[in-house]
Amino acid sequence: MSTTLSTSTRQTDFYQLDDLLTEEHKLVRDAVQQMINRDVRPIIEEYAQKAEFPAHLIQKFAEIGAFGPTLPIEYGGGGLDYISYGLMTQEIERCDSGMRSTVSVQSSLVMWPIYAYGSEEQRQKYLPKLASGEMVGCFGLTEPNHGSNPGGMLTSFKEAGDHVVLNGSKLWITNSPVADIAVVWAKNEQGRIRGLIVEKGMEGFSAPEIHNKWSLRASVTGELVFDNVKVPKENILPNIEGLRGPLGCLDNARYGIAWGAIGAAIDCYETALKYSLEREQFGRPIAGFQLQQKKLAEMLTEITKAQLLTWRLGTLKNDGKATTAQISMAKRNNVDMALHIAREARQMLGGMGITGDYPIMRHMMNLESVITYEGTHDIHLLILGHEITGIQAFK
Repeated sequence: MSTTLSTSTRQTDFYQLDDLLTEEHKLVRDAVQQMINRDVRPIIEEYAQKAEFPAHLIQKFAEIGAFGPTLPIEYGGGGLDYISYGLMTQEIERCDSGMRSTVSVQSSLVMWPIYAYGSEEQRQKYLPKLASGEMVGCFGLTEPNHGSNPGGMLTSFKEAGDHVVLNGSKLWITNSPVADIAVVWAKNEQGRIRGLIVEKGMEGFSAPEIHNKWSLRASVTGELVFDNVKVPKENILPNIEGLRGPLGCLDNARYGIAWGAIGAAIDCYETALKYSLEREQFGRPIAGFQLQQKKLAEMLTEITKAQLLTWRLGTLKNDGKATTAQISMAKRNNVDMALHIAREARQMLGGMGITGDYPIMRHMMNLESVITYEGTHDIHLLILGHEITGIQAFK
């Protein structure tokens, strides 16, 4: 491990959690960090300022095994455990939430459902190409009028011989304008939710890009529009029916976000710490003033608590014991924590904090989306409330 990596890790490993990681975990984390520092960090601010997606990075992520790392090797996956996956998302989001979104969607929302819910033919056809970056995927659940209530979706399909006819639309879909396939959730004629693999080029299928975003500007976001799209029946995921299909995917994605948000928080904290040691006011570094030390101490405390939370969640996930409510707690807590740290760090940098010379404002804007997608902050509170009381408050 290089001096840069070990120094950076020590700064934010206050409770020596590295002692709980295997050598494989550390190798995975450090390999991702090296690739990010070499290929992503030098260009990410430029792409965010231009609101342009760095599509060439798809291949870079594929080369380090970021797509489907927990899936079996025979399908192109990495055969890694969930702590390794968490550490990967942490290091990617340490640079940019939009880049982590790209990886999360490909791994948790496209590859995972094809593996878990798909036929062997579907696995063989799509997973190796998704793992290698030859294909890009997206996940179609959210609709213009149905975000927090996915069960109210209007997108539907009807039987038509050897195919089905799909109609409807999806909104706020990461990767959609560049995706080769979309895992789409729609209702059949009986009103049951099913998953379908819709391929680019199918007549009536379009994916227009959403412009003018203030957040996730280096990530590509769009719509999915289905106008009498003929989807072969062999593209329907055979092994799942009902809302538990897409919600199972979201559990995996939210798990990755819980780790990823720590990365964004660490980057903001380390930027503020370095700046406070270099910036002088009233004849001394601002790090020597009590209020700045209070901010730094609270940041490190919250990061450490989040690290402990996600490490334990990772061990539960590895054992197949992590519940939806446990994942909701970690996602909600860690993103809120990261957003608070980004705001405090921005204040410590004063006016410089709003410039592209530092990553803090970009993290802050990105996290405003992360706190909303994959279940809003408030919805995750209600998921926990339901778990605690047994009473569902959002129905």
